[in-house]
Amino acid sequence: MNLGIFLEQVPDGDGTWLFVLLGGLKFTLSVAVLAWIIAFLLGSVLGVMRTTENKWMVRFGNAYVELFRNIPLIVQFFLWYFVLPGLFTPVKVWVTSLDPTEHQFVTAVVCLGLFTAARISEQVRSGIGSLPRGQRYAGYAMGLTQAQTYRFVLLPMAYRIIIPPLTSEMMNLIKNTAVAYSIGLVELFFRTREMGELTFRYFEAFTAATVIYVVIAMTANRVMAVVEKKVAVPGYISGASTGGGH
Repeated sequence: MNLGIFLEQVPDGDGTWLFVLLGGLKFTLSVAVLAWIIAFLLGSVLGVMRTTENKWMVRFGNAYVELFRNIPLIVQFFLWYFVLPGLFTPVKVWVTSLDPTEHQFVTAVVCLGLFTAARISEQVRSGIGSLPRGQRYAGYAMGLTQAQTYRFVLLPMAYRIIIPPLTSEMMNLIKNTAVAYSIGLVELFFRTREMGELTFRYFEAFTAATVIYVVIAMTANRVMAVVEKKVAVPGYISGASTGGGH
């Protein structure tokens, strides 16, 4: 294994291969963070909608989840990048005002955000559904509106319960950023392929990418583990895991 390859200059002289990989990592992290914000906010709204008594809101939320979960992610990338601008003139006009890198970046963020939102919606719905119905009725009995009951009673508990699956979704989102390679975004996987094709050092390139992805994913995992420990309700989750609960 030739580690010195990472300190060699790229053919165009714009830095070393290590610098190039770190540049791809910057795009990977930027896409992951922004897409996660979209996914968490939208997924929370959809998850709440699917647990209300309004059948139209439930149907809309269910339709959204079924649509985005049943279309392969790479197909969704192509639809957002190639098809959507051709169908809607305002979108086409806006896209033409962007440079290619901006277009690819925005597409990656939106596509991954909306795709992951469907999965987070399912987690939020399950978390709310796992709570005793008495908590909802207690909120109403205290004079809280439905929105206030969700905000102050149901969601704070539901989020604590679903932190482990949310951690998995965060790690999946980080890995799914590699699919943005398909539309030309120069993220980490794109740069890894580029390095391999230009230097024929595929082993070194993909080993480095593997290590970077593992470090990022495990860092996210450890951060979420700390968050879970900090916000855990004493006796609730541990009791629930053994069949106790409250």
